[in-house]
Amino acid sequence: MAITIKTPEQIEGVRKSSHLAAETLKYMEQFIKPGVKTIELDKICEDFVRSHGATPATKGYRGFKHSCCISVNEVICHGVPNETELQIGDIVNIDVTTILNGYFGDTCKMYFVGEPSDYARRLVDTTKECLRIGLEQCFPGNHLNNIGYHISEHAHKHGYSVVYEFCGHGVGLKFHEEPDVSHIADKNTGPILKPGMIFTIEPMINAGKARCKIDRKDGWTARTIDGKLSAQFEHTVLITETGFEALTDVYGEF
Repeated sequence: MAITIKTPEQIEGVRKSSHLAAETLKYMEQFIKPGVKTIELDKICEDFVRSHGATPATKGYRGFKHSCCISVNEVICHGVPNETELQIGDIVNIDVTTILNGYFGDTCKMYFVGEPSDYARRLVDTTKECLRIGLEQCFPGNHLNNIGYHISEHAHKHGYSVVYEFCGHGVGLKFHEEPDVSHIADKNTGPILKPGMIFTIEPMINAGKARCKIDRKDGWTARTIDGKLSAQFEHTVLITETGFEALTDVYGEF
């Protein structure tokens, strides 16, 4: 399947949806406190998205019943909101995808509940650096897989593993499009990046082994196989004529 090059009109639509997804995560910060249940956070997320004229893409997607994924501590991704209460020291990922006027925007970030351990903070900081390093490889003429090559190089240098069972993906007109964006890959391989491509970069970095296991109870929640911490950051990225635009970067960090 070919990689879709978005038109200027489509790019603007994806930009607006991506901005809303990022603003949702920013809004959620104030509610990340000890004692709050992840199901309560899900309701807050859905209310915010719908109040801005959009719908949460995950709700009803392949039977998923919630408006976002909330992954705590050893959960790598696709955490199902439930009665779990956040505890001091937890690290939490919230992953939001919005549909606004038919366009999709996808992003996630990490939160600390109270003061994290140095062990947890180092993992989260390194994961954010991995996203930044991946973004630096986003420019016309570069090979797509150089994103994953440099992400994995940085993670391994710091003693962490890179989850290879999940990847980034094209996004914008659909929830998931071509191409797949691997976070561990061979150098100078894969499609050539071109202006108008839009995809996510979303490295999942583990403190221990790279593999995951899926909870049988809900069929979604992916955990580390050794119970060690995992962290993830994600942006929706547009390839421009001169480089990239992180469409979900409302903080102006990248």
